[in-house]
Amino acid sequence: MMRWLPRDRMLWLAAPALFYLAFFYAMPLIYLLGRSVIGPNGPTLSLFAGFFADEYNWRVIGNTLRIALLVTLVSLVIGYPVALALARARGLAQVMLLTAIILPLSVGVVVKAFAWQIVLRRDGAIAKLLVATGIWDEPQRLLFTEPGLVIGAANVFLPFMILPIYSVVKLIDPRLSEAGATLGASPIYRFRKIILPLTMPGLISGMAFVFSLSVSMFVIPSLLMGDRFQTLATLTGRSFLLMRNEALGSATAVVLLVLAVSIVVGSTILSRRIGKAA
Repeated sequence: MMRWLPRDRMLWLAAPALFYLAFFYAMPLIYLLGRSVIGPNGPTLSLFAGFFADEYNWRVIGNTLRIALLVTLVSLVIGYPVALALARARGLAQVMLLTAIILPLSVGVVVKAFAWQIVLRRDGAIAKLLVATGIWDEPQRLLFTEPGLVIGAANVFLPFMILPIYSVVKLIDPRLSEAGATLGASPIYRFRKIILPLTMPGLISGMAFVFSLSVSMFVIPSLLMGDRFQTLATLTGRSFLLMRNEALGSATAVVLLVLAVSIVVGSTILSRRIGKAA
């Protein structure tokens, strides 16, 4: 019994954080869940039955998953090579890359979204660049379009893709790739058989981070797409803030919560299986 006493005392250090999470996070979620399954006559699933019976809500779910998937793919395509370059960089180059990745996290999402409103306009930087390169014949507006939303959201969430991959790549011994080269393996073969499998846990974590953040984003689609394009998060906010419909807001919030938790749990299980297999 005395052997476990110091460890039990150390657990008390986590008590303030646990209390904070229980009071300010868990209790509101429990209330929200209760509000969605308890009606005037007792427990009921009528809110969810009505929600899934509406074809419009299925389009909202489709919008949410499609945008989240596209943002994740764009972030992966851009972030994976950046993470590899960051792990292999040395000295001042690595410091500059880390600064460029981490510094934008200090800027609020609202500020970034308003900045992207300017960039995505018909006379914005992206339109001018595409016209100058000959891709577009004349300037076009990306603001209030799905490609514009994907570009803006990927920019905001890109560090959450790069950093988990970088943390894993940093632990890989570079001599493994060199050993493969001495055995005659091509660069593509070495990447496919050595680098990619070893970076898979970080890749899965980064994708889970970005996908869960993209599923639940509210400010970015509100500013870059407007009210005509609804996701689960914007529909939840609109239900509570504008329509004053707590029942619909609770149902959409629970569906969104289930999606986010499923992503995190699924990615954790997959990472553990890959880790055991390795």
